[in-house]
Amino acid sequence: MNELKTFAESELVINEDGSAFHLHLKPGQIAHKVILVGDPGRVEMVAAHFEKKELEVYNREFHTVTGVYKGKPITVLSTGIGCDNIDIVVNELDALVNIDFKTRHEKKDHVTLELVRIGTCGGLQEFTPVGTYICSEKSVGFDGLLNFYAGRNDVCDLEFEKAFTEHMSWNPLLCAPYVIDSNPELRDRIAGTDMVRGVTIACGGFYGPQGRELRIPLADPLQNEKLANFEYKGYKITNFEMESSALQGLAALLGHKATTVCLVAANRFARKMNTEYKNSMDSLVQTVLERI
Repeated sequence: MNELKTFAESELVINEDGSAFHLHLKPGQIAHKVILVGDPGRVEMVAAHFEKKELEVYNREFHTVTGVYKGKPITVLSTGIGCDNIDIVVNELDALVNIDFKTRHEKKDHVTLELVRIGTCGGLQEFTPVGTYICSEKSVGFDGLLNFYAGRNDVCDLEFEKAFTEHMSWNPLLCAPYVIDSNPELRDRIAGTDMVRGVTIACGGFYGPQGRELRIPLADPLQNEKLANFEYKGYKITNFEMESSALQGLAALLGHKATTVCLVAANRFARKMNTEYKNSMDSLVQTVLERI
């Protein structure tokens, strides 16, 4: 049996009011079902469906509402953009339920959270047109975040990684990509029978890392063509976004359930974009609220 840890003030930073450093949330203020959104403004879109709100907290890009939907306690929290923010959010959410903030000791009884990210993405295949809902079965992290954590190889699909890096002729100057599955039970529940189950690339940026060229030329102008053509054991790359790999990877290492579901707002294959996707997003929010 592993010995329970104790955490120093410099490692687990707790504010004077007893809240987690970045999220400004205290133990007991989050539900065990958590919806994550990138945009702080989208928190209200989700919370508008709650029967009642029990808590609302703001700090920086982190906007949190805990409430009740059809009898289910649910927390909705904005993460901002990028896997670096996911590192903050998932670690602090885990700390809120699995570390005693008074004693700084790891709790003996582990609490498992359900974490569902709702976002937008870019489709990479003809069968993922604008308006498609994609639930990430696997995520490929271009961000490198999980490579900083022990146990990374235990939770990643190493054979997929090898096939992917060989197909892409992976540039050694880039972070080593990692491939991580979402939680099967949560994914099946959220995706149901009406969502595409795909392989999502999580990028460290919106422009160059996703193959968008403005005034700076791309290091690999053929990146997106190679991504669209990649196939491994029936899997194809379906979409781009910027958070799924870190979410699913950290959740796997910490013993939580996580998956990502995105609305295709742009299709890179067809070069089409829909900036007026609010109604479609609200429909996706309601679907997740029903299934989480």
